[in-house]
Amino acid sequence: MEYLSLLLMFLSMVIANTLKVAPEAPEPVVPEGGDITLSCNVTRHFTDPTYLSVTWSLRRPGIPLVDILTVGPDGDVVTGSGSAQRYADGGLRLANRRDGAFGLVVAGVTQADAGMYVCTGREWIHEEGGQWKNIMEKTVEMGAVAVTPTARSLSVVAKSNTTLNIDDTLTLTCLVSAGNLASLALEVTWLVDGRTAVSLGRDGVVSNGSPSVGLERLGPGEFRLVVWGVRGSDKGMYSCRVRAWVGGGGRWYQAAEKTSNPVQVLVTQIKPNFAVTLTPSSTPQVTGDPTELACHVTNITHFLAGGRLGVAWEYTPLPGPPGDRLTTTQTTLPIGSLDAHGNLKSGTLYRDRLESGAILLTRVEPDTFKLRFLRTQEVDMGAYACSVTAWTPSRQGGMEKVAEFLTPPLTVQWEAKRPSLTAVAQRVREAVAGGATFEMSCTISHVHLQDPGYSVLVQTQESLDSATRTVLSLSPDSVLQHGGATDPNRRDSLVLTKTGPAEFRFRLAGVQQADRGFYWCDITAWTKQPGQAWTKAVSAKSNKVQINFQETGPTFAVAIRSDTTTLYPWETAKMVCALSVSGASPKSDDLAYEVRWYLTRLRGGNKGTLLASVDRFGLVKKEARNASSDVSLERTDTHTYALNIHATQDSDSGEYHCQATPWYLSASTGAWTHGAELTSTKVFLTVRFPMWDSLKLPLLYGSVASVSVGLFSLLLGFICAHCCCRNTTHTPRSRNKLMDLEMD
Repeated sequence: MEYLSLLLMFLSMVIANTLKVAPEAPEPVVPEGGDITLSCNVTRHFTDPTYLSVTWSLRRPGIPLVDILTVGPDGDVVTGSGSAQRYADGGLRLANRRDGAFGLVVAGVTQADAGMYVCTGREWIHEEGGQWKNIMEKTVEMGAVAVTPTARSLSVVAKSNTTLNIDDTLTLTCLVSAGNLASLALEVTWLVDGRTAVSLGRDGVVSNGSPSVGLERLGPGEFRLVVWGVRGSDKGMYSCRVRAWVGGGGRWYQAAEKTSNPVQVLVTQIKPNFAVTLTPSSTPQVTGDPTELACHVTNITHFLAGGRLGVAWEYTPLPGPPGDRLTTTQTTLPIGSLDAHGNLKSGTLYRDRLESGAILLTRVEPDTFKLRFLRTQEVDMGAYACSVTAWTPSRQGGMEKVAEFLTPPLTVQWEAKRPSLTAVAQRVREAVAGGATFEMSCTISHVHLQDPGYSVLVQTQESLDSATRTVLSLSPDSVLQHGGATDPNRRDSLVLTKTGPAEFRFRLAGVQQADRGFYWCDITAWTKQPGQAWTKAVSAKSNKVQINFQETGPTFAVAIRSDTTTLYPWETAKMVCALSVSGASPKSDDLAYEVRWYLTRLRGGNKGTLLASVDRFGLVKKEARNASSDVSLERTDTHTYALNIHATQDSDSGEYHCQATPWYLSASTGAWTHGAELTSTKVFLTVRFPMWDSLKLPLLYGSVASVSVGLFSLLLGFICAHCCCRNTTHTPRSRNKLMDLEMD
């Protein structure tokens, strides 16, 4: 192995330098998109056991030498860093010549291919292990190549101006020339007034056209546009735009683009002719009446098949004070229009009314258009006109306007009568005392108003010169709101309702002193177009109704009663303290009492002892007692309290009375108020001493004991007599004295 390496080293030292590189100069100028042929002859002595390779490179100003392609010593092709895709697409291909020279063809050249081409020949030997070793190398410049831009030689010409009639055939020719026309792929587009009419791609596919428009290629650089059955929309300035593409496969790029001179195409046509008249179908007499105008189209001539009519409505305000008008000048305002397809286009100032249906634009017959106001307003007074447009089918598939006629203005005006409103307030229910209910009705009458809606403000003031406050308000949509004069805790006591088409009723329950004053209705009439917001028409205030009452307050009384006034010990005594109220009686929930019970042990005594009490919140308090009896309090109803004495003793005898302090919620002030202290009459309770009850048990016990002792004494005497006084000698009886024994 070492011997073989030494042998190869020796051969490389003894091989003579016979490597020669002989290139052929390429064409110095090549058009963009053309081909560059690079031939380079690399030779050496055939006796030498070596192999050759050739490399083509490109040197551009300011850029280092870049390898394009290399044919290796073993015949393999190696592309440069930026040439792999181009070689794969066929933009670089090898061309071997018969004389053994190496040839490289660079196809579809661009400006990036301009520069100095260099050929490098190398001589190689094959080392042990299959490695190649470069032993000789020579580089020779082949020559500089310049690439002529396509845009410099590209020329586009369109022919020529023409005048046609309707339904004629239009033919226009586009001539394209270039220095490298054969190597260019052309994309041709015909433009009409800057719009694309039809295109022919570089692949020969026609796009953006229509069945009546065609584009064909007659020969190299010659393209023809054909339009069959021209229409008025086909007139205009025609130009031919050409885009030149260079490359092939997946490597296309646009080298140049040019547009021809414009040529004018005129289409002579006879415009449709017709007459348009504007007449009123319905005119308003007062504000709010409907209005309808009809636009009639008659005597139609020279109207092409497929044509349609459209309409546009205009409004011009009347001169004079503007009032509530949309504009203060006499500028014509567009109301709305219907195009050839019946699509509605609204004017800016009328958009809301048109969208809501307050204004209608319709086509009731093929040749009649109508404008209708459901409710005419004062701002609608003015001059109206309709403009009718004739439309015919266009080449692009839409419709084009060919004629338009405007009618003379028609004035719509009536005597404007200002609306008036009257409101009358009446007292329905009088508030004669605090806590009563006040009710007031407001009746409305109007003139020169069409179906108005009403908003109501119920207002009040303490005196005629005091500030005005709002109690309640009701909107035209029946939305109720409380004003600043409303106490949030009393909102349930306030009611404002609509009881008729023009009648409202206000009710205030549980009037108080703070409610005294004057009340009235502030009425506003509103008008409304369908789908629009309410518009204020006129306002009016009703007469004032006064709430004025004197606060007297309720009157209370107290009485005491007992089911019995005499009882025995250990029985239960019950006494009732009954209260009554008269006058302005408050509700049961607005009334409470403080009740206290007293006992005076001596009849006619002045000072009593407090037994028990209950406050107005129901809290019971009992005083300390020395006796074995007990007391309890109970409330049997709103005005009745009972005192129970359980297990009475003789110490419970005496005079009883109750004291009460009433508390009530004042209807005038809304606060809790205590009345005068009330004292009932006295009831004397007697607890009798039980003589028989106290003696019957001792007598019973004594009698039982006496009888028991007597019986026991008799029994004891009998026993003693029988046992101690007995005769011990026994005298037998004779048989003969049987009768005597029986007698004994």
